[in-house]
Amino acid sequence: MTRFADYQNSFPNARLTRSASGVLEVALHTDGGKLVFNGHTHEQFVDLFHAIGEDRDNRVVILTGSGDAFMDAIDPEGFDFFSPMGYDKILREGRKVLSNILDIEVPMIAALNGPVLLHSEYALLADIILATPETVFQDKPHFDFGIVPGDGVNLLWPEVIGSVRGRYFILTRQVLDAQTAKDYGAVNEIVPADQLLARAHEIAESLAALPPLTGRYTRIALTQKLRRIIDEGAGYGLALEGISAADVARRMAEAQ
Repeated sequence: MTRFADYQNSFPNARLTRSASGVLEVALHTDGGKLVFNGHTHEQFVDLFHAIGEDRDNRVVILTGSGDAFMDAIDPEGFDFFSPMGYDKILREGRKVLSNILDIEVPMIAALNGPVLLHSEYALLADIILATPETVFQDKPHFDFGIVPGDGVNLLWPEVIGSVRGRYFILTRQVLDAQTAKDYGAVNEIVPADQLLARAHEIAESLAALPPLTGRYTRIALTQKLRRIIDEGAGYGLALEGISAADVARRMAEAQ
């Protein structure tokens, strides 16, 4: 069995703390501030969520960000979208990170401390979603880079807020404020920023007090449909994203 001490300090972009009751707080960051997502974090988070899921002493997981955003900045460093082997790595990691989040078989709380402009699918795989008034959602980078949003947002947003709303959100790069996201069903509570983590831990401690198998098996029961959606669609969506990336590469080469 994986033990907390074995991985607590293994991930440079995740600060991990755990209470005596088994509530694990995972704060994503870059150098202590807000996370800048890149190819290295894309790879790292596969192992991060796997390690969390393998640790049977975790009773509840809180996923949050650092600074003034949950995730709103991306850097192309470490990504290779434009070669078959490079994109094979992205596709494999993209599938595994989603399945590894779902393989965390204890309740998950997303405490969104600010804007979520990329990889909002991580949050949508949590069981409870808390936001601050400053939280906004958008799928920004895909169309900015000219590629298909196929990494899971295409599957989860239509599932969570409805097919028509979800497709509109992605196609128009709609910005959803916290209250609209709550009205649509993508957020459970809106909490002042200075109370966000306290509220997340309050809920988490109540869940951690459940019998261990009850908490674990409830998460499994509640995510069966999401597992099916991800299993059936993630690889295909990422493949379409890769084809569009190859076309972008061709167009860039022709323009030179």
